[in-house]
Amino acid sequence: MKGSLGVGASTALLGRVPAPSAAEPGGSVAGKDQVLVETTVNGKPVVANTHQDCSALDLLRDHLGLTGCKKACQQGSCGACTALVDGVPTHTCSMPATSLQGRSVTTIEGLGPELHPVQRAFLANDALQCGFCTPGFVLAGVAFHDRWRAQHGKAEPSKDQVAAALAGHLCRCAAYDGIFRAMVQACAGLHDGDLSIFPRRDGLEKVTGKALYTVDIRLPGQLEAAVLRSPHANATLLDLDLSPARAMPGVKAVIALAQPGSRVRYAGQEIAAVAATDHRLARQAVQRIQASYDVSKPVVGFDAALAPDAPLVYDTSHRGAPVVNEVMATPARWDGNRRGPFATSIFLSHRLAREGVESARQGRGTLVHERWETGTQCHSTLEPHVAVAHWTAPDSLLLHLSTQACSSMAMDIARRWGLRESQVQVQCSYVGGAFGAKATLQPETIVAVDLARETGAPVRFALDRDEELVVGGSRPAVRMDLALAADESSALSGMDLLAESDSGVSIGNTVGLMFRLMYHNRRKRLRDYDVLTNAPPGRPFRGPGGPPAYWALEQAVDELATRMHRDPVSLRRAWDRNPARLRLYDWVDSLPAWKGRQSSARQGGRFRRGIGLAAAGWFYFFAPGTQVRLDAEPDGSIRLTCATQDMGNGTRSAMAQAAAAVLGIPPDRIELSIGDSRAPFGPSSTGSQTTASVLPAAQHAAEQLRDELLDVARHRLGLSQVQAVAGGLEHSGGRLAWKDLLSHCQPLSFVGRRQKDRGGATLLGNRQSRLGRGQAGAVQLSEVEVDTHLGTVRVLRTWTGIGSGRILVPQLALSQVYGGIIQGIGYALYEDRRLDPSTGLQLTTGLDNYIVPVLADLPEMHVHFDEDGFEYVRGGSVGLSELATLAVAASIGNAMHNATGKRFRRIPLRPDRVLEVLQS
Repeated sequence: MKGSLGVGASTALLGRVPAPSAAEPGGSVAGKDQVLVETTVNGKPVVANTHQDCSALDLLRDHLGLTGCKKACQQGSCGACTALVDGVPTHTCSMPATSLQGRSVTTIEGLGPELHPVQRAFLANDALQCGFCTPGFVLAGVAFHDRWRAQHGKAEPSKDQVAAALAGHLCRCAAYDGIFRAMVQACAGLHDGDLSIFPRRDGLEKVTGKALYTVDIRLPGQLEAAVLRSPHANATLLDLDLSPARAMPGVKAVIALAQPGSRVRYAGQEIAAVAATDHRLARQAVQRIQASYDVSKPVVGFDAALAPDAPLVYDTSHRGAPVVNEVMATPARWDGNRRGPFATSIFLSHRLAREGVESARQGRGTLVHERWETGTQCHSTLEPHVAVAHWTAPDSLLLHLSTQACSSMAMDIARRWGLRESQVQVQCSYVGGAFGAKATLQPETIVAVDLARETGAPVRFALDRDEELVVGGSRPAVRMDLALAADESSALSGMDLLAESDSGVSIGNTVGLMFRLMYHNRRKRLRDYDVLTNAPPGRPFRGPGGPPAYWALEQAVDELATRMHRDPVSLRRAWDRNPARLRLYDWVDSLPAWKGRQSSARQGGRFRRGIGLAAAGWFYFFAPGTQVRLDAEPDGSIRLTCATQDMGNGTRSAMAQAAAAVLGIPPDRIELSIGDSRAPFGPSSTGSQTTASVLPAAQHAAEQLRDELLDVARHRLGLSQVQAVAGGLEHSGGRLAWKDLLSHCQPLSFVGRRQKDRGGATLLGNRQSRLGRGQAGAVQLSEVEVDTHLGTVRVLRTWTGIGSGRILVPQLALSQVYGGIIQGIGYALYEDRRLDPSTGLQLTTGLDNYIVPVLADLPEMHVHFDEDGFEYVRGGSVGLSELATLAVAASIGNAMHNATGKRFRRIPLRPDRVLEVLQS
């Protein structure tokens, strides 16, 4: 089928701005479309000349520079754009600017100069992570707090009352526990006084709206970019005419991203890009581009891709296929739309695995053999993928980028554009959420850099929300046929896995690797395949391969225990060799909730409750090249500098705490500078390696400063019996603070390094990461309530045991675990990207129909940290971000079985699916 379709067809999928009429060739630059808006903003009168279709959000951000109001969903679903309009929390992204006429507006910038009790409560309770959503939550919280205090004094509101007040606000990092506690405490008057100490080093900037994210960057002369995307999932581009867009006033450059004759493999694939004087004009120019396609039937889903007559997603060359994991795709054989199996079974015995399964099948043991399925989960970070590129010289590039890999991105960019690393500077002071999909070089960077070079001006390209949901990255859908066998002595006698992952046009899934990680045994046959479909490329997502793998494995273990009449903890303890998990099993056995759980046979009525358990493990990664520079000045100031980034995981706080512990000084005495690739090499925030990389380097730098100052005291000042103590040193004549010692010195600078641990091994495909010895462990319990009439599921309580070594900043570690739990709840219950099976067009293109957890979904959460182990790691600590989310879905599945006696094998657990199983 041939058709001539420009972006006018694809805007139904990816854009909502109508094309300019012939009488309005310049779109937003047409004078007759301008209107005057007179309003009051933060107590000051404002007169703005703006486009008649301009939103209140664009007026505040683009005209007035009030970037505390964030552009995220663009449809009034997330609350990040909230301002107080006549004192009422209002989603400004869906409000016309003309509606502000004669009204009073307060943004987060207008709350000062003193912190409001809600802001202080957010800081004290660490009610934030990346901070992108925080201004909106704070403003809604301020309105509720002030109204509540006027009506109820210092009484505490309930969870339902807080949730109702903050309905319409989303936190993708899921900092809901801290948000709820902050609101209750603020309303109770616990934060009416001053606040001097809080755990998150960048918290103040985030609760006041001063934190500038990449999407907030506005350079002099900056242009805005938009992209033409294919409306077809499987087609050949026949012709591309860019001239109508180039002819529009205000358009500065139009470039092709695909050439006639090239394959289009998914709806939303980039075809061409425009740079113009503003975003509205750029999108209108995109609609003028004429593209024609030869359209073919797409393959959508496993069955369509593996059908005998299925069109091939990659018909000739497989080179250039994007990779879904954080390293590289291991070599594997291609067979039509199927690729694999991967090399996950090295040193395992397929023969013993098959023999064990077959023996159990014949009655000499116990066998569980089932199919398990998971859906596709979108990242949908609230700050979209965004890049601002500026060629400051013909061979010098400055790039502001929302990334979780500042150093390695600079290396990749230099390589792609033929530059030296010293000619590239990547900056990412604040990152508005990143769960794996912002770790590699992606189209937003390529578009911004190429258009900036073409125009000679700075160019910003940010994905709109529908684009973010379509091409911003996703966790693959997986289906797993798993046979798990135990012999008559209850020993694991065989594991046979066939896993197929649909990550669209991406390759390199790692589900089978997770089955290898758990329950050390050679009797495993692990076959892991990519199934290629005409869907957008999957990207790494927090614990790649883990949540789907544990969904299958941990439910199969529970089912095996049920059939063998074994306690689920007892069976796992018998199979497991991980020291951290073995200690956590003892902790589980001590929990009253676990000891007192009821079986499904003892329950009746509409609502059924159950408690389920699941275990998980994750790798210990670190970046051996990590460096942290420490600069100490004669005035006593100390600064740490590293080219890592903080995407809400608390890197700044952890670095400061590590160095401060060596010197025995408060962490707030240490200044921090991160998020600039020209600083010493920093690790990417992937695979939970950041903590295990930057902490030892920061400690090493502080130790060098301490030792140098001790040497100064002995040899330059002539002091005797010198030894380090908290905050300084003791000598025969008394004490001396580090600050006083520094006054005797010239500026000092030391570079701390992160050396590899003994037994480390290089991880294939990523020279910045190594695989350390040992693995972190987790055990997760969840209590659910199932409505057997409606099929709805609520998670009531959770208990999480984490064994990842020393916890340096407990409150931030808790925030990471809480966020991982709630993201796991979203994966199990709600999140499900949907594609039209006949066209490949994505149906879930907004946060109104792609459902993520909200504050009302917050369960009662209990966390236990086992801090033993990892003594051989400098600092004694490894990462826990991935670990916290891996076993959540599986524990919910086992809780569902405990509640109903039914086994649920497919997530998300939509009400229709729950009812289908209950009625089967």
